[in-house]
Parts: sequence; C-alpha cells; structure tokens
Amino acid sequence: MKAQFSVSVMCMDLLDIRSQIETLNGCADYYHFDIMDGHFSPNLMLPPLFVKHLAPAMKLPIEAHLMVDDPGQYIDELAAAGATYISLHAETINTHAFRLISRIKSLGCKVGIALNPATPLEYIKHYLNHVDLLTIMTVDIGYSGSPFVVEMLDKIREAVRLRGENDYHYKIQVDGACNEKTFKMLTEAGAEIFVMGNTGLFKNDPDVGRAYSIMMDNFNREVR
Repeated sequence: MKAQFSVSVMCMDLLDIRSQIETLNGCADYYHFDIMDGHFSPNLMLPPLFVKHLAPAMKLPIEAHLMVDDPGQYIDELAAAGATYISLHAETINTHAFRLISRIKSLGCKVGIALNPATPLEYIKHYLNHVDLLTIMTVDIGYSGSPFVVEMLDKIREAVRLRGENDYHYKIQVDGACNEKTFKMLTEAGAEIFVMGNTGLFKNDPDVGRAYSIMMDNFNREVR
C-alpha cells in the first residue's frame, strides 16, 4: 500500500481554515478530527459540531478519533455530520465493544480502533476482524508535540503479522510524532497512514501548500 497522509484538523490555523482545507483537498488523503473530552484525554478539543460545519468543505474521507470516556454518546452525531471512519479507543469500550462496532457499521461508517502506547494488541484480539482502521498511538495522548515512543515499532510489526496470518483487512495508521525523524522507521515497521500535525507538517511553513510539499520531500528523502 502506498503511504497515505491524514491531516490533523486540531493543528490547522483556525483563522485560515477554509483556505487550508481548499489547499489540502488537492494533496492530502484524509482529515483527522481529534475529539477530546478533557477526561480520558487531558485536553479539550473539537466537538462533533465542528465536524458538521467543516465536512461540507472537505473533499476527502474524514476520521473522527474519539478520545473520550463515553464514545457511544458521540457516534450517531458524528455519522450524521459526515464522518467516514469513527475510531474508538480500545481502553474505553471493553464492556460494549461489539455493540458499538455494530452501531457504527449500521450507520454506514467504517470502524476504527485506536490503542494507547501502553495497551497491547492482545487487548483487542477478539474483534480485530471487524476493524477497518487500526490506529497505533506512537505518543501518549492529549497534546501535540509529545515525544515518540519507540517501543511502538514492535506493535506495528505485530499488527502487520496478525493481519497477514488471519486475513484481516484493517489499514495500519500511526498517530503521533510523524516527521522526518520517524518516517523511515515507521514505514519499515509497516505503517501505512500517517497522521500529520505540527511536528511533521504545519511547522514546515506558514503556507500549508508549501508545508505539505516540504513534508512530502522529507518523506521521500527518508523513505527510498
């Protein structure tokens, strides 16, 4: 699978977001909305209403990443708002994982599961066959710019192995510290989709089009 890039909406310039969306529609692969409740994740970000208002301008698939204590209360609203993928954190759903997965599918969305760095893949083995997008967090959650957790390379390799051995269909996404220092090792481990935020994309240039071109140059230089 060719590497794909998902832009973190919370890192965009909210004063210039329409212009940035128009530019990114022509070069990125996905939009990534971090929805945080200030409890499960120590930050407060992007309510579902934000997805509803921005989705009409976005010409790419949208992932809603639910970093919240009670993801079930957001699913219907996000599906109606235009989310393509709804990603649940494994740590929040172990008492009703199959019910929530079925609900997401019934609403016409694809199922994402995200794992914090300290959560093993073993934790979700009984429903991996239902997962469309597996997100391996490569930083501790909550804030942009957190340090890369190198131990996650082994988790990515394990996800690749499990998919091959069991004929699972999920794509492997990595979220956190995706930049020129980590592109090569993440790609070699088996990462396929990279969530791009400040360190790998927006810091490159105030103009998001130039920033994206620099990101791609950095990626192609490191991964060749």
